[in-house]
Amino acid sequence: MPLRARTVTASLRRSLHCLHHSFCSLSLSKPQFSANCHEFLPWLERKADSAVSSSLFIGKSSYGRSLFASKTIQTGDCILKVPYRVQITADNLPPEIKSLIGEEVGNIAKLAIVILIEKKLGQGSEWYPYISCLPQQREQHNTVFWNESELEMIRPSSVYQETIDHKSQIEKDFLTIKRVFESFHLSFEDFTFKDFMHACTLVGSRAWGSTKGLALIPFADFLNHDGLSEAIVMSDDDKQCSEIIADRDYAPGEQVLIRYGKFSNATLVLDFGFSIPYNIYDQVKIQIDVPKHDPLHDMKLELLHRNIVPHPEDMEDLTCPVNTFSIKEVKSDRGKGKGLPQSLRALARVLSCTTSQELNDLVEEAAQNDGRLARRPLKDISKEIQAHLMLLSVFIQLIEERNAIIMSLGSCRSPPLCERLSVRRTMAQDLLNGELRILKSVSAWLENYCVSLTS
Repeated sequence: MPLRARTVTASLRRSLHCLHHSFCSLSLSKPQFSANCHEFLPWLERKADSAVSSSLFIGKSSYGRSLFASKTIQTGDCILKVPYRVQITADNLPPEIKSLIGEEVGNIAKLAIVILIEKKLGQGSEWYPYISCLPQQREQHNTVFWNESELEMIRPSSVYQETIDHKSQIEKDFLTIKRVFESFHLSFEDFTFKDFMHACTLVGSRAWGSTKGLALIPFADFLNHDGLSEAIVMSDDDKQCSEIIADRDYAPGEQVLIRYGKFSNATLVLDFGFSIPYNIYDQVKIQIDVPKHDPLHDMKLELLHRNIVPHPEDMEDLTCPVNTFSIKEVKSDRGKGKGLPQSLRALARVLSCTTSQELNDLVEEAAQNDGRLARRPLKDISKEIQAHLMLLSVFIQLIEERNAIIMSLGSCRSPPLCERLSVRRTMAQDLLNGELRILKSVSAWLENYCVSLTS
């Protein structure tokens, strides 16, 4: 299953807009064949010494470079098979460089170095036909490339801080690599931080997981994304190749799509550089702290760290603090609130306690049942309502923050000075609108839950 996927251009993002409004796979008519890609597949098959695909060809439509069906494809057909020997992994690092870096940086940074080295070789690189097809930095819209004013458009979202952290990690890896090179009197001067960040985002948006860590799979990464598709890149260690099985029928000339992963817009804008207007996988990451002025601050904090840990499914990243939760859309405002983590509701119950005895009662109740703290409704109905109203106030504030930004983005009636800003403004709107939809669904459920307790 792909860990990352390719960066999509602004024109392709518009195609995804049509795709997800119609909830069907995109069908393109009369793709314009890209002459400069004419020799790519024959080159790759010569390098692999085996057939890669007899079903696909590279085309270029108004939506950007894509792969199209060259003949009728039926559900279950293997449409692409790329041998491991023509995939780029960290093993492609020159041995002398690989031994110097060791485990000090991750596979994304190592693959980024491979790209930089091969790019520097130009036409002398054995991978030149592939490296020359990779997107330029000006074509990428990952949020690490956004300037300060552009990032302000997504400040209410957790993606704002995640972008800062992600860029900081890239810089940390860059400085580590640079120090290693310098300590062994090797030159790293030809590669700037911007070059390295560009290479890292190429890897992060295009590479798939394999038994060797991460792998760039030429030709496969020309496939574009459909979040509703069931077709994914699969690795077969027995056959020593990666392959894709069609999940539906395709007519000749129709664009073939796969699913990069079940990714929210938060992940798409950060890692892949595009967004989807209505993303069924959207979620909102929130963080709730124990108020510092709370007289029971230390006692509550200790209880929370010891007893209330969000389930892995509620978090995108297990390195997140225990008071960070991922909220999904609540489909029914009168159901069980699926999408609202039980651990978050438990946290609210703990925060609503005003005496140490109330906290001790929760600990005792947990010990008498399944051991999970505050997972059952509080016996005092007024306290249970208070806990959920506290949560509701948090969500209302989050809604107001996003509404304010969305309104300001919508009020920018003058056309943007460049296409880049237009694309990024739309990405910000898609991200915030998706989060707003989720927050409103949770707020509606909380309101109805509190009303139900009074009836």
